[in-house]
Amino acid sequence: MARVINTTRRTALAEETEFARSPWARFRGLMLRAKRDFGKGRALVIDPCSSIHMFFMRFPIDVLYLDRENRVVRAQQGIRPWRIGPLYTRGAKFVIELPEGTIQASGTQVGDQILIERPAH
Repeated sequence: MARVINTTRRTALAEETEFARSPWARFRGLMLRAKRDFGKGRALVIDPCSSIHMFFMRFPIDVLYLDRENRVVRAQQGIRPWRIGPLYTRGAKFVIELPEGTIQASGTQVGDQILIERPAH
């Protein structure tokens, strides 16, 4: 499992990270999952992605929008189910969806550098 680390703040955002890269996986995201299956220390990376929707979601989440250099270009906290995120985020190449409260707890801000650390095989 990959870890997500904010290297600017020296904080761990997630210890267990899933990836959604196919069109279906990107569309589905976290839809219909139970909150207990996406608790503290979890993340979903949707790549490529510059906007999100919260249709059929059962719980709020935090979302980081990152550019090609893995810098945060937008950070949204506590997005509630049945909402739509920004239709376009300039410079965003992918997003990281996180449990609600992760952005605040880690102090993550626009401009921070994020590392997605994959274990060595």
